[in-house]
Amino acid sequence: PQGAEEARAFVSAFLKRSMPKKEDEAIQDVLTRKAVVLEHYSKKKAKPQRRKAKGFTAKQRRELRLFEIEPEQRRYAIFLPLHELWKQYIRDLCHGLRPDTQPSVVQSKLLKADLHGAIITVAKSKCPSYVGITGIILQEFKHVFKIITKEDKLKVVPKLNNVFSLEIDGFVSYIYGSKFQLRASERSAKKFKLKGTIDL
Repeated sequence: PQGAEEARAFVSAFLKRSMPKKEDEAIQDVLTRKAVVLEHYSKKKAKPQRRKAKGFTAKQRRELRLFEIEPEQRRYAIFLPLHELWKQYIRDLCHGLRPDTQPSVVQSKLLKADLHGAIITVAKSKCPSYVGITGIILQEFKHVFKIITKEDKLKVVPKLNNVFSLEIDGFVSYIYGSKFQLRASERSAKKFKLKGTIDL
């Protein structure tokens, strides 16, 4: 163990190193009057900048064919379980589709719901070749639906100038594609007017 003199000398030397900006008298004054607060001048470390993870561009996604459905997967029977899941999703969304449920309530829910897995039919179109096409929606984009028909054919149907009918548990809803040109993720915040229109 150190003696009193050695301890005093150690503390004095330590304080001189720790407080180089103060004179000996000031250090002694601090020791006799109050507790010592040692000043430590540390260099501020520059915070490493976090790099944001960059996703693929639209061009890269097209080149990689990320959203392409392989020909061997284009079978109607494969996607029937998806349709059953979609029906259950809509029932839960509408709190059960009872006979006394207001059609306007069902319509407003369907307009904002995810339609992947729904069976739709082209009811009206300015292009007669589209009328009557029925199938399960596999992909929805801003301007088109990609649907698989019972004949295992993948159809790309534009929303513009087409009217689609959608039936679930006896409720038939009509969607005017010209007013429906939004991405699926954007529809939840969109306010739709539940009024008919003479414009396809």
